[in-house]
Amino acid sequence: MTRISLQDEARRSRLQQSTRRHFLRDCSTGLGALWFAAGGAAMGSENSLPVHDPANPLSPLQPPHPARAKRVIHLHMIGAPSQLELFDYKPDLERLDGKNCPREFLEGKRFAFIQGTPKMLGPQYPFAQHGQSGAWVSDRLPHLAKQVDDLCFIKTMQTDQFNHGPAQLMVHTGQSRMGSPSVGSWVTWGLGTENEELPGFIVLLSGGRPPRAGNALWSGGFLPSVYQGVQCRSQGDPVLNISNPDGVTRDQRRAMLDTLNELNRQSHEEFGDPETLTRIAQYEMAFRMQTAVPEVMNISDEPEHIHKMYGTEPGKESFANNCLLARRLAEQNVRFIQLFDWGWDSHGAAKDEALNEGFKEKCRQIDQPVAALLADLKQRDLLKDTLVVWSGEFGRTPMRENRGGTEMKFIGRDHNPEAFTLWMAGGGVKGGISYGETDPVGYSAAENAVQLRDYHATVLHLLGFDHNKFRFPFQGLNQKLTGVKPAQVVKDILA
Repeated sequence: MTRISLQDEARRSRLQQSTRRHFLRDCSTGLGALWFAAGGAAMGSENSLPVHDPANPLSPLQPPHPARAKRVIHLHMIGAPSQLELFDYKPDLERLDGKNCPREFLEGKRFAFIQGTPKMLGPQYPFAQHGQSGAWVSDRLPHLAKQVDDLCFIKTMQTDQFNHGPAQLMVHTGQSRMGSPSVGSWVTWGLGTENEELPGFIVLLSGGRPPRAGNALWSGGFLPSVYQGVQCRSQGDPVLNISNPDGVTRDQRRAMLDTLNELNRQSHEEFGDPETLTRIAQYEMAFRMQTAVPEVMNISDEPEHIHKMYGTEPGKESFANNCLLARRLAEQNVRFIQLFDWGWDSHGAAKDEALNEGFKEKCRQIDQPVAALLADLKQRDLLKDTLVVWSGEFGRTPMRENRGGTEMKFIGRDHNPEAFTLWMAGGGVKGGISYGETDPVGYSAAENAVQLRDYHATVLHLLGFDHNKFRFPFQGLNQKLTGVKPAQVVKDILA
């Protein structure tokens, strides 16, 4: 009797420690059956959702549909660069420069800072047509202008957010509030990674400050944490705490990890929690990263002509270094590579955020490296299956910034969610085209407006997913990157 009581007690303890989620998963009747009928069935084979090996949640998976892209490099210019000084040439705006803004441009509109009646502001730099496509690019990007026949410009991107943090979240998670997975997390969950020694989703920062929304932009949200982005650095240890503590050798770390893994395996055998296997996989990945990450992040072994091509300086934090790292990571089959560059908020409140001052320096910092990245991927035959994306979080107004009805000391523009330019290259999109047209002053979309959810649907399509079926059950809903509003693939830009 005593033995039976002890067995019953152990069984009761295991049941108490089983999570609600696993109870619902394992239960074949009652609540488990209700969940399956209501939501679980919708997540079945019809949706061709990823089925991961619990012991290796980052193992590579085939997408359910033919894919044109295997990986993504997203270059986000934090602060929202002015499309009217870079890619969206408006001669009519040039003629209106210095005149009072028409009332119809102001009535019913919400601005971050503009008050009263601002002046119209013409383009601050000369434009010219380039390449066989005749794409308009300003003189701020002379290197990138040579690559326009590989670029697909979407000039009518729109968002419903006009403040930086929520707008950045919209670009990267499809939602304006924190808590949702980033695009990189969705993609890594859906496809895993082909390199078991590196994370599937890597984040690189430059510009001296992190994005306004912080690491929520590369969060795994409600997806398992193994799919969140891993921030790496081009200066110092590539990943914080990746080195062993002083006095601890790699062999000692291996022995400690083996002991910890054995304890976790025993826990899994007793309680059956699959998250324990995920934890083992994460520890093993971290151990392998101690060797693999410093090696791939060391750009000093690149030949001199590559450093000249990118304008890199090993050992420093810079956007140029990060672009070269992006190519190295793409070569290693990292699935999603995210670059953030701070410093593009051009209100004109200070010299470093003025279109006629700081903006020039930001353009200089990115022009050569971005052009080099595209050319380098192409010469290594990587561009054809690597989708490269460049964007900010919204656009800029065709009128000059004022605050309290007074013009700023320097020249700047306010936030504009109604039109901004995003370009793509490689990975199954047409090169040398421009999609969408803004009105004569570049204020809003005149034809073929593209919402961020349409952009997300298009990225998923290029990677082999139907955005309507690419879903994850959370809080009683089948959550999607594209949200609940209708979204469509922008088919006209597909190669």
